[in-house]
Amino acid sequence: MCTMRLDSEGARRRRAPVLAQLVDLFLIEMTNWRWCWRSMVITASLAPLVSIAALGIFARDSGIHALGYVLTGNMVISLMFGNMDNVQSHFSFIRFRGALDYFATLPIRRQALVLAVVLGCLLLSLPSLVVTLVLGSAILRVPIAPHPIAIVVIPMCAIPLSGIGALIGSGARTPQESGSWALIVTMVMAGLGPVVVPPERLPRLLLLLGRFSPATYAASALRQALLGPVTGQIAVDLAVLAGVTAIVFALVGRVMDWRQR
Repeated sequence: MCTMRLDSEGARRRRAPVLAQLVDLFLIEMTNWRWCWRSMVITASLAPLVSIAALGIFARDSGIHALGYVLTGNMVISLMFGNMDNVQSHFSFIRFRGALDYFATLPIRRQALVLAVVLGCLLLSLPSLVVTLVLGSAILRVPIAPHPIAIVVIPMCAIPLSGIGALIGSGARTPQESGSWALIVTMVMAGLGPVVVPPERLPRLLLLLGRFSPATYAASALRQALLGPVTGQIAVDLAVLAGVTAIVFALVGRVMDWRQR
């Protein structure tokens, strides 16, 4: 028992710094996407644009205010839940291919692996995000006024639920089950609170429940960063998203099973 404990402590001491782990894992992940990044960019651009065009038909009579919710709400769904879905499908794939067992043999932290995967997905989603913003604002005729704080807001919208995606992908019994759970999480959280729909058009119960959904705060922060004006509320939004990120990544470190089959 003492020997095993000493070996474990020695393995921890031999770990590279977290930043070095993150850079190495990020480069590994980017090589995994070199064959399919084009289709990912195209799909990630088309889906929100179709949704924006369809919802814009019904929201047009409600004015710029409602159209702004349609634009930024769809961007949040793409950023937060699209990346969560990409993370869960990636972890499901590497798990059933046995690659997760390989990562378990390396002196790395689970959180570094998850963060490397989501940063890779985020990087690939940036071109489609720009396309959605430019074409979506043109379709809806919503004026945009990007603020420099968007540099902080955009990754903070993508990272919080990435750990949930990793837990789903590494813990589901089948790839199909993994995708189903990710869809359920997306539908529940995106439907609660003023994400795509303005608060005045939602029942009070949904507004109350929406306070417990990180998507509500992500949508609020993104609206302020891209449409303006930026108010003190954005500090609250970012604090909530940072808190959710900390809780989820702590959960990943404790619960995620490297070798589960």
